[in-house]
Amino acid sequence: MIEIKSLSRNFGEIRAVDDISFTVDKGMITGFLGPNGAGKTTTLRMMVGYLQPSSGSILLDGMSIFEQPMVASAKIGYLPEHNPLYEEMYVVEALKYMADLRKMSKAVFTARKAYVVAKCGLQDVQYQKIGTLSKGYRQRVGLAQAILHDPEILILDEPTSGLDPNQIIEIRELIRSLGKEKTVILSSHILQEVQATCDRVLIINKGKIIVDDGIAQLDNYLAEYYLLHLELEGENIDLSEFVDYYPEVSVIEEEHEGDIYKLKLKVSAGIEVKHDLARFIAENGWVILSLYTERKSLEEIFHKLTKEAGSIELAAYAQTLPAAEQEPMEEPELLPLEDNAEGIEADSEAREEEAR
Repeated sequence: MIEIKSLSRNFGEIRAVDDISFTVDKGMITGFLGPNGAGKTTTLRMMVGYLQPSSGSILLDGMSIFEQPMVASAKIGYLPEHNPLYEEMYVVEALKYMADLRKMSKAVFTARKAYVVAKCGLQDVQYQKIGTLSKGYRQRVGLAQAILHDPEILILDEPTSGLDPNQIIEIRELIRSLGKEKTVILSSHILQEVQATCDRVLIINKGKIIVDDGIAQLDNYLAEYYLLHLELEGENIDLSEFVDYYPEVSVIEEEHEGDIYKLKLKVSAGIEVKHDLARFIAENGWVILSLYTERKSLEEIFHKLTKEAGSIELAAYAQTLPAAEQEPMEEPELLPLEDNAEGIEADSEAREEEAR
């Protein structure tokens, strides 16, 4: 388990990370998101011991990573955003080099090399020089190095950068399988990737954590309601009795053809009605053909939350300004071009005279 307590990091007068706290448990894949400059990469670099915090602590299973850095390093696998590789090395040579740095025995290295080469799809390029590889294959080599020593904790910064769609699916499946038994923190600008892979999302903005919740609960941050889509089969289907019992529910769309009814229900956020609704439908002898919740995309949620945080901060700052500074500036009066032509010509002649 990783435990972050009151973590901060300053760069001169700039506070990149501002007193954040959270924990990440084993067997969970956590997405770590934020706009550029939010403090995301700085936090990850502190978590692997690359940067020292200005204040606060980072604990791995209760142990400070800065008090016992070698022990902590053995537990962590890290793929940085800008993947550093020795281009003159062959792929297997680079893996052997990392194994030697981590003091892995020959037998353990042989077994782990076979595993990472297969899982990261490096069979066809393992005897090529890294400098000859495409960006996608270089990313795979970086991931192979990160998991080579079978770490308990994986910190992956943009792990699918440069991969084609088929490779993304393969690496996504690998991360999911690793997440069942390891602690995984994944940062990505591809929000669909986070939504498809992660169990939980942390969103950081201007150095502060603004969201820490499960993927399924993110809709609650965006709207006061959610939508249920329902397709039923039966005669004279009517949900008015159910809606009367649940004032938080309303039918906003309904269409039917024969005995097939399609309905869209608006439900207040935080209210769970699926079980009661299914029971009501069954008691009336109708058949549920489909029932699902319309979810907002992570892009919508991310955009709204990070923009809202910035707007709130800007409004708070504006309230501290003197009244004169809050008033909009008057637009300068612009003369018509023909009225200003004489002045422009005179100014041009003056510059030419000065040049002579």
